[in-house]
Amino acid sequence: MALNTNKVLKKYYSIKEVSEMLDIPESTLRYWEKEFKQISPKKNSKGIRQYTVQDIEQVKSVFHLVKEKNLTHKGAKSHLDNKLPMHADTEEIVERLKNVRDQLKSIMEELDATPPCGLRL
Repeated sequence: MALNTNKVLKKYYSIKEVSEMLDIPESTLRYWEKEFKQISPKKNSKGIRQYTVQDIEQVKSVFHLVKEKNLTHKGAKSHLDNKLPMHADTEEIVERLKNVRDQLKSIMEELDATPPCGLRL
């Protein structure tokens, strides 16, 4: 039987696992939970946070906005509230644009190598 690598192995992740996964201190995750309504992990009967894959994606979005784009918390909140394109969407768009640029460069090189009007040199 083949291993399905696309299958999510766990339904819930602890704050420690998320912290280690994303290299973010647990205290920062707890603070962001208070600051950003988009981050709301479920808590079990003992009050232990249980992050889903969607929660982790929200944390990644906040991390990107606050740490990589250097937005203030207010700016990041505004960005998330306005539902502007997410980090993953932006990366995909950039990759697609790079591919188009490479194809255009290739076409330009071919045109430069071809004599004008079909004349042979």
